[in-house]
Amino acid sequence: MKKSDLFIGFFMGIVAAILGTLIFLLTFTKMDSLEGLATIREQGIMGKVLTLGAIINLLLFFVLLKNNKDLMARGVVLSTIILAIITIFL
Repeated sequence: MKKSDLFIGFFMGIVAAILGTLIFLLTFTKMDSLEGLATIREQGIMGKVLTLGAIINLLLFFVLLKNNKDLMARGVVLSTIILAIITIFL
């Protein structure tokens, strides 16, 4: 097992959360992605939307565990914890 797997899992978790946020915006709002982000930031609900986008990390975590990629799964958990701390301040 390589320690770089932890960093790969961390970046996979961050990218998955960003993609989940964009999918949420495109699915449930009628605005473009950048326009929607600006509006959500103005309304002060950016942390909540980012949290909803991080749900994809749960799926990613279980897929990595199923494929015996334990260090990558730990990286996904680490990115989820970092995102949770960020949402406290947003």
